Amino acid sequence: MFRLSFATLALTLLLGGCAQQEHQQKWAMDYIGPKIMQPLEFTDIASSSGQPESSKDFLGKVVVLYFGYTHCPDVCPTTMAHLARAEQLLGPQAKDVQVIFVTVDPKRDTPKVLDAYVHAFMSSAIGLSGTVAQTKTLAERYHVNYSYGKPDAHGNYVVNHSAAIYVFGPHGTGRLIGTELTPPEGIAHDVRQLLADANKSWWQKLV
Repeated sequence: MFRLSFATLALTLLLGGCAQQEHQQKWAMDYIGPKIMQPLEFTDIASSSGQPESSKDFLGKVVVLYFGYTHCPDVCPTTMAHLARAEQLLGPQAKDVQVIFVTVDPKRDTPKVLDAYVHAFMSSAIGLSGTVAQTKTLAERYHVNYSYGKPDAHGNYVVNHSAAIYVFGPHGTGRLIGTELTPPEGIAHDVRQLLADANKSWWQKLV
């Protein structure tokens, strides 16, 4: 199973120290910042409810984006369980957070299968299942690597994929990147800081 892609890991290592100097907050995840990570952007990708989704629909919320597949034996369920626990820890603030699970296995992850999977972890999560071209484009945007293993006699196969968690601020700008090793407490901590920063910026505009 891949972890962070080489390009993403290189950016993290090269810029992490500088970013920490510029941002006094202490982050559980790696701070990437809007100048490095591409903004949240996708259109007309079908959600698990069967409706087309656009990234513009989630402006105003902190978005947690994860690429995986429902037949994943370990990393994906671990990550989703951590995100679900982080949502619980956020309490009332969870209403300002949107978890989005993008399948890299649209052939098997039909809307019905994907819907059951994400909602097994949290009722508020959204699953996205695009075409092959849409999946490739969105994955490349965030340096997500994935490849398909050889099917066995029953047609089952594994999908090797990057395991990064991407976190975007309320304006759709990329801010943080984590992995399945990021504890739920750390995820909740970082999300609270992003929400606090957003509220502070909004208040400052009034005064």
